Amino acid sequence: MNDSEFQESLRKYAQLVVRKGCNIRPGQEFMISANIDTIEFIRLLTAEAYAAGAKRVTVRLSDEPLTKLGLDHMAVETFEQFPEWLAVMHNFTARTGGASLRVESADPQAMTGVDPRKLVANQRAAHQACKEYYDAVDHGRLVWSIVGAASPAWASRVYPDLDSDEATRRLWQAIFQTVRVDTADPIAAWDEHRLSFQRRTEWLNQQHFTSLHLSNSLGTDLTIGLNDQGIWKGGGDSLVDGTYFFPNMPTEEVFTTPNRSIADGVVYSSMPLVYNGSIIRGIKLRFASGKVTECYAEEGLDIMQSIFSIDDAASSLGEVALVPWTSPIRQAETLFYSTLFDENASCHLAVGLGFPDCLIGGTEMSDNELKAAGVNKSAAHVDFMIGTKDLRIDGIYADGSQTPIFVDGEWASELA
Repeated sequence: MNDSEFQESLRKYAQLVVRKGCNIRPGQEFMISANIDTIEFIRLLTAEAYAAGAKRVTVRLSDEPLTKLGLDHMAVETFEQFPEWLAVMHNFTARTGGASLRVESADPQAMTGVDPRKLVANQRAAHQACKEYYDAVDHGRLVWSIVGAASPAWASRVYPDLDSDEATRRLWQAIFQTVRVDTADPIAAWDEHRLSFQRRTEWLNQQHFTSLHLSNSLGTDLTIGLNDQGIWKGGGDSLVDGTYFFPNMPTEEVFTTPNRSIADGVVYSSMPLVYNGSIIRGIKLRFASGKVTECYAEEGLDIMQSIFSIDDAASSLGEVALVPWTSPIRQAETLFYSTLFDENASCHLAVGLGFPDCLIGGTEMSDNELKAAGVNKSAAHVDFMIGTKDLRIDGIYADGSQTPIFVDGEWASELA
């Protein structure tokens, strides 16, 4: 890819994110959060947003070394007080029916050695101060999206044998491939991609499974309860007013929110998890009655344990997602060290927050009503990858009979 081809791909990617990922509408407020290393891409996103009719684009840039300096030197108590100006920015975006975009480009190990208590305190404070914003996200009133952009620090982790410039260019090419920018018409490709989820989600919703059983040679042997009025979804999402958008680009998953009170057995991770700038490897979690009762990790155990300290609900499941072993992202044969990408190469679970829109009528329910219906409510939502080449997933009906959903890491024959 020469320089002009790269610039054209970058422009097409920005247009795709604005038009499909965020579906920017005329007169809308648009908030972008990104790292300063991706400023060229942010300028393109801003230009595309104004071309789409955005009323105002507000960009909040961060810098990982500066962020780490604050984490190293500020007291834990400081992180318990979320900046009022930042809360106003988020809540204003929600209140005015805006759209929010986060551009991921972080160095997977940028925050190694940081006191996890500070990260936990900051996350708790953010969810309290920005409640209006997070409620709008959870209940389908705010367009939000997360996309990736190559940075030298991230690229050097993914391609450690290449020099920084070549690694960054290689990572951009991998991103373009995963989000279909390398096709003749990326926007049309995403319209087609959206339809590809329909057959599988319709079949799953027709089955009315009461639970799932997951097993593989790593030792995973886990039963997960499903909600009576649960909905399987895939691809993009719709606001309550019908606006369609893509919360994640790329996306290859079919997912639902399980019953927060029903999970029993053990599950092993199959890929590293990057969380708040640290890497966690070799995760083993044991569940009983919906809660994590045992936590182990070969690396980053303290970080993993900190997740469960965010609140009482952080140790229950909020999502189960199905991704075939032959996912296009896995076929790229790249370990991205980014959950946004790696979760779309593997079946995964998430502890913490469940999705109200994965329950019939869920977006109209109060927090207490959602909890009673089986949907988890938490300030955490952390995905970890569990997919393997031999993963089997069986759907279990109310009468105890079963039918395969995944066999040897792939959709069963009727869903292939």
